[in-house]
Amino acid sequence: MTDVTRRRFVLGATSLPLVAGVGGARGANKAEFVYKYGNDVPPTHPVTLRAQEAASRILEESGGRLEIRVFPNNQLGGSTDLMSQLRSGALEMFTLSGSILATLAKPTSINAVGYAFPDRTRVWDALDGELGRFQRGVISKLGLHALERVWENGFRQITTSTHPIHAPEDLRGFKIRVPVSPQAVSLFKALGASPTAVNLTEVYSALQTRVVDGQENSLQLIELSRFQEVQKYVSITNHSWDGFFFTFNARAWSRLPSNLQDIVAKHMN
Repeated sequence: MTDVTRRRFVLGATSLPLVAGVGGARGANKAEFVYKYGNDVPPTHPVTLRAQEAASRILEESGGRLEIRVFPNNQLGGSTDLMSQLRSGALEMFTLSGSILATLAKPTSINAVGYAFPDRTRVWDALDGELGRFQRGVISKLGLHALERVWENGFRQITTSTHPIHAPEDLRGFKIRVPVSPQAVSLFKALGASPTAVNLTEVYSALQTRVVDGQENSLQLIELSRFQEVQKYVSITNHSWDGFFFTFNARAWSRLPSNLQDIVAKHMN
């Protein structure tokens, strides 16, 4: 059996077909548990494709008892809406960036501190270790349950419509979109830029209408969101690393019998 690393997870998922539904051959039988999973990335993003794949395997291995319905691309709302739904229980599952969670608990975004990690080896040493355990403990106090493995979004890069970014001086006064995240706003203010927090659904329009002159994101999301249509330059800055906690509403997680929790954890991790 091939050992699939999270790096290969991101690169290889783009070749997978998008599953139209997760009911499969058991769709005619009513599942004991039907949970909704939402995210704010496109249907062809590796996170969506792998979640679809895992949902199909969970349905099969659970004998049709647990059906996970996948709603990508902000179908259920933007990231802040999805977080609110997750906490209330209206949504059972969400791959949630610690940077977004930081609006509720700042330590969840500690991994996004500017230039904290030189490479992915250091990232996984921290997040699969003591730092990750600490963050999951913080998340549990918000009425949420985070699974053991963080899903990779990747190192973030800057795109611009006006000039490439070679040094911090190139960001002075620059109008840049950042996520609705205190950490991101703080980082770019410290670098001398003029950051504006905008949900992902509105970024393309904000770039097109020049509300902002640039944005920052992982390379796969830049491409899948077609930002190259409204941006001229991409600068490989690796200014921060971002990932997604696979997060459950704590009550929804506790409703699952332990054998179903084990199946979910196995495939989602």
